[in-house]
Amino acid sequence: MVEITLICMVYDIKLLVYYNLYGFGEHPMSKYLHLASRLREHIQMGYYGQSDKLPSVRQLAAEHEVSISTVQEAYRRLEQDGLVEAKAKSGYFVAQGKQPIALPKESKPPQRPMDVSQWEDVLAMLMGHSGESVCEFQHAMPDMTSNTLKPLIKTLYELNRHRPQDGMSYGHVQGELGLREQLSRLTATAGCQLEAEDFVVTSGCQEALSVCLRAVAESGNVIAVESPGFYGAMQAIKAANLKALEIPTDSRDGISIEALKLAMDQWPIKAILVTPTVNNPQGYVMPLQKKQALYQLAREYDIAIIEDDIYGDIAFEYPRPKTIKSFDQDGRVLLCSSFSKTLAPGFRVGWIAPGRYRDKVTHIKYVSSSMCPTLPQLAIGSFIRQGGYDRHLRAMRQSYRKSRDVMLKGIEQHFPQGTRVSFPEGGFILWVELPDSYDAAKLAELAKNQGIILAPGQMFSATGKYRNCLRFNYIDKELSVRRKALNTLQQIFTELADKQALENSI
Repeated sequence: MVEITLICMVYDIKLLVYYNLYGFGEHPMSKYLHLASRLREHIQMGYYGQSDKLPSVRQLAAEHEVSISTVQEAYRRLEQDGLVEAKAKSGYFVAQGKQPIALPKESKPPQRPMDVSQWEDVLAMLMGHSGESVCEFQHAMPDMTSNTLKPLIKTLYELNRHRPQDGMSYGHVQGELGLREQLSRLTATAGCQLEAEDFVVTSGCQEALSVCLRAVAESGNVIAVESPGFYGAMQAIKAANLKALEIPTDSRDGISIEALKLAMDQWPIKAILVTPTVNNPQGYVMPLQKKQALYQLAREYDIAIIEDDIYGDIAFEYPRPKTIKSFDQDGRVLLCSSFSKTLAPGFRVGWIAPGRYRDKVTHIKYVSSSMCPTLPQLAIGSFIRQGGYDRHLRAMRQSYRKSRDVMLKGIEQHFPQGTRVSFPEGGFILWVELPDSYDAAKLAELAKNQGIILAPGQMFSATGKYRNCLRFNYIDKELSVRRKALNTLQQIFTELADKQALENSI
């Protein structure tokens, strides 16, 4: 009997691995692991503090549509990890232990439309690349060394070898049909029902955002944005001669709907530009109910939403979170993404699902850059169709999640007391809020002299706020190199603190 039980256990484990490896959906055995992981992250993010009571077994079973035994198994796993403790006739509670590092405070940007500045800072950061750098924390660059990319590289090589003429002629203005068909399948996992003709392929997500802004707004119009927000989006607003209205944003669940509504009552906002799923720079995933509320607000005020979903496919949650576009009933959401963060930025393959703005987006795309290179589109389309993309994403999610946890511990050990850090729910970047006495730009200059390139926070604001903040890529270089770089940063922090103490004593 014991032997039969052991054989069944081994079979279940092998089947679970098989399901994960070949993409046959979620095996029932893994449901409690996903639930346990979600609860663990909520505890680490501060949703539940020490000794707080956790949701009841029945409540979680109903919310996640799983059995009571699945919830009980998830709680048992968290008990083993020392995160949760059960109290007789009372339920489950967060265990007493070391308080996790605090999350960044909700932002408080200026409550009026502003011209975007900071281009000089962005350019300096972009030009700061050096082949001799110890660690480049500034760029949001994916892991391009994984073996899971080899089939894609092989396909691109074969296309170059056997079909070079395809790369030398004009392609379709909306992008290659084979790729757009695969985009239709991919976006279905995010809750969208789109056909191949609903997509326009672009030169990366940066062009996608720029095209969308010009499609929905005219010179002088106001665009509501998260604060902090992606500096590339800010500069696209600047290039289109638009104004940015930064909205208070929470590092756990995103842009404040209440503050946004107040702003829309006060200012003639033309569109909302957000990155709600694995946000850049903070890494949060906006709850589904809040995404729906944001869409309903845009509908109430009859304005467009430009949704940047570039990191959505590498959210740690499985299945991946739904987009705001999944609620779109009238075509007001322009969904943008690319393969720059999931595969490699050098392919320059992005896309837009522009809804009611498709004709205008197609025209603007044509007059700005005409058609996109064909061979990368063909290779990526084939890679997705043959299952390589899904396998690559699974490998990257696992790798990035581990790197995140290592970096969070490293920041806790090496950064000044009072530092706050975001808790990314996907991707490979996080947001660090240093104590107010630190100047991130000065820190970046000192770190650059040591071969460490940083992205100061002022670039992520239209008006140069967040001067005590940094955005980190936590997967650059090997783990040993990253640890050495954190040690060097700790020494710089100590030098800055000593200098400040000396100045205060004089």
